[in-house]
Amino acid sequence: MKKETILITGGSGFLGRHMAVKLKDQYNVILGGRNNGNNQLAQVKTGCKVAPLDITNEKSLIDVINEYRPTTIIHSAATKFVDISEEYPMECIDINVLGSQIIARVAIEKGIKNVIGVSTDKAAPPVGNIYGHSKAIMERMFSSLDGKSDTRFICTRFGNITWSTGSVFPIWKRMTEVEGKIGSTGPDMRRFFFSVDEAADLVIEAMDAIDELHGGILSLKMKSAQVSDILDVWSKVYNVPWERIEGRPGDKDDEVLIGGIEIPFTQEMIINGKPHFYVNFKKKFTNSLLHEVSSANAERLNEEELKQLITILPKL
Repeated sequence: MKKETILITGGSGFLGRHMAVKLKDQYNVILGGRNNGNNQLAQVKTGCKVAPLDITNEKSLIDVINEYRPTTIIHSAATKFVDISEEYPMECIDINVLGSQIIARVAIEKGIKNVIGVSTDKAAPPVGNIYGHSKAIMERMFSSLDGKSDTRFICTRFGNITWSTGSVFPIWKRMTEVEGKIGSTGPDMRRFFFSVDEAADLVIEAMDAIDELHGGILSLKMKSAQVSDILDVWSKVYNVPWERIEGRPGDKDDEVLIGGIEIPFTQEMIINGKPHFYVNFKKKFTNSLLHEVSSANAERLNEEELKQLITILPKL
């Protein structure tokens, strides 16, 4: 039996590679990315086919779809960093908003069956930076487009993926090895953290449940941590001190996973034995949440859980 084809945009990135390895036995996985150096590396690491793809160029996307005929697009390509998005807002909007629009428009025109968008807790209201706004637009666009054609849309809302490219753990590792101390811009901040395996599984869970959940946003019920607590564990594990340094534009003390205005449209559900949140702006749930979910009121990661996140490095 011929395997269905899945196209992963941003596929040569950290998350894309891990999703590819999880999916390649069941699907024909195509990784699309615009950095050909990363593309070659991803092909070696995953054994999956890689195609040059720039999501801001509609013809580039059409070429890849015509070549490989995917039934599903996992849209993970994005400008992902708060500080870069504040400094270069045009780049962020081009990729996260206009690029997502191109994905949606071409998917509908080409009859793609499913589109899964990768979003972030920074898209939850109240939105505090350009990156969050750009992802919030993608969420609402995909949700609004669902039901207007045969293409089904769903989004997944993430926290911080540990050890992802450009995230704090690789930065702290470099500081530990090169400088012998860590500088943190936000030790008082609280954030949601989960592993790349959990992130990839969330996308796959959304894809598997899209018949029931399309038009909405699926998020894992994640635990949070204060950055200073992670730094304290890091210091114990790697025997290195840390200090506070100047903050970055666009950052805030807490992230919201489910915002106040989303409460009536959100319910908890169990998928594969794990608690999730499901948001659908077209439905008001009788068993909705009672309060917003933020990194301030979420259950905290304990020291042993933090140690595991710090010491278990991803293979890809």
